[in-house]
Amino acid sequence: MEWFIKCLKQYADFNGRARRKEYWMFTLFVVIFFIVAAILDNLLGTTFKFAGVSAPYGWIYLLFAFAMILPSLAVVVRRLHDIGKSGWYYFLVFIPVVGGIILLIWYCKNSQPGENQYGPNPKE
Repeated sequence: MEWFIKCLKQYADFNGRARRKEYWMFTLFVVIFFIVAAILDNLLGTTFKFAGVSAPYGWIYLLFAFAMILPSLAVVVRRLHDIGKSGWYYFLVFIPVVGGIILLIWYCKNSQPGENQYGPNPKE
């Protein structure tokens, strides 16, 4: 939980580096909170309805999604900085299938040892 809170405190900080643990723990808690938001939407009856069919999510889920856009983007950019890549590489996500696979591999990659152009290694 401390990693999630750390990322929220740095919600618009695109400078520096984020280790693998920071990125993946943030991602884990975001997924957990998305599931909780969807369950709350269903329990409270705030789900969206399209042509008489109820969606599995609603207003709580949507508000949480909007709240997590900037912190998620910031931690992704810092994670890319940690392996020595520019944050602009995140746009690879728009290349179907291949872009997502490349980014996933990079997110799992170990930190670049020592200091790089984005700052000191957070593991040291």
